[in-house]
Amino acid sequence: MAEVTATAVKQLREKTGAGMMECKNALVEAQGNQEQAVDILRKRGLASAKKREGRIAAEGIVGSYIHMGGKVGVLVEVNCETDFVARCPRSGQKRSEEHE
Repeated sequence: MAEVTATAVKQLREKTGAGMMECKNALVEAQGNQEQAVDILRKRGLASAKKREGRIAAEGIVGSYIHMGGKVGVLVEVNCETDFVARCPRSGQKRSEEHE
């Protein structure tokens, strides 16, 4: 089994955006090979996306914005799986950034 260093995990995290332990486990499985670890993470990501495929994003909120002068307006609908996400302050901030 190849030795997995913190530097290798950091490089894989920067490359893929995956979590630290996910990267470490992928590198251990790939015996330290970065390219194989990326493929492993990609396959795992597809598998986890497949699990969420049937879920319905029935919760959400609608945001509105009318530009000065009243000639341009925007309605934005953001759907998510839970009402907790819809009421999160960060999601409201994201909507207001999209309007600008």
